[in-house]
Amino acid sequence: MGAMASKSAPPSFDYGQTDPGLSVLRMAALLAEADEGPDEETLDLLFEQVEAGHLVDADPAQMWPELVRGLMSPAPSKLIGTLRDCGALFEILPEVAALFGVPQISDGEEEVDLGEHLMRSLDTAAKRGASLPARFALLVMNVGKSDSPREHLPVHYRHVERGRPRIEEICARFRAPAECKALALLALAECERVHRVSKMRAGPVALMLERLGAFDAPERFQELMMVCASDFCAHEGREGKPYPKAALLEIALKACADIAENDLEARQSARAEAIARAFRSERWASEVG
Repeated sequence: MGAMASKSAPPSFDYGQTDPGLSVLRMAALLAEADEGPDEETLDLLFEQVEAGHLVDADPAQMWPELVRGLMSPAPSKLIGTLRDCGALFEILPEVAALFGVPQISDGEEEVDLGEHLMRSLDTAAKRGASLPARFALLVMNVGKSDSPREHLPVHYRHVERGRPRIEEICARFRAPAECKALALLALAECERVHRVSKMRAGPVALMLERLGAFDAPERFQELMMVCASDFCAHEGREGKPYPKAALLEIALKACADIAENDLEARQSARAEAIARAFRSERWASEVG
């Protein structure tokens, strides 16, 4: 059979791989590029490959290019959804599969399902033209929340400690590029802190900018802002809206642009003072504070 002939219809079931296990991911990636979702026949064929155990011995490093293809598609959620519907997600990314059905508070509003939110955030990132490291970070940054104590839900205490070794293991398993691992671990540690950043605390904002690499790794800082913005705007009612915390941090970063103190303590103090002056000079909407 031929591979996908056009964007207007789902692709036919063409393995395009000599390894049937890898072909499951190939088909899921192709479906993520199609306008339509998989039909029942396609899902049944994929399910049969999974049930036959073809994914058990498949090399994750060889799966990586197919995973990348799906993540970089216009609708990465279709990749995740297809893999989940045919049972492959649990075999390929059990850490991600475990997020479905796990609740989380949505900014003091209604609870959201972490798995569903992950898919929305990936699609939001795709619409914003996010890079592979940003999309990968969104895929894995919440894996430490899957087994939070039930008595604490929907709050996820100490998920960063649980998430770090899981992300490291995922990266080792797929042999993911170093930039994917670095951004994913940074997002794990800092994304929720960025969501809570306040103009009322100039000193911590200065320290945050340093931690995030805003001064010495500006590209990675912008990648993290993409991750945070995609996560924020994936919540209901925020689609297409600007991310206010990125605007706040951009003002703080510009305020520090001309500071060239060599002494660490003096430099941090000067940055905090500059940020405080900039914040007082700006009139911010209440949602930013």
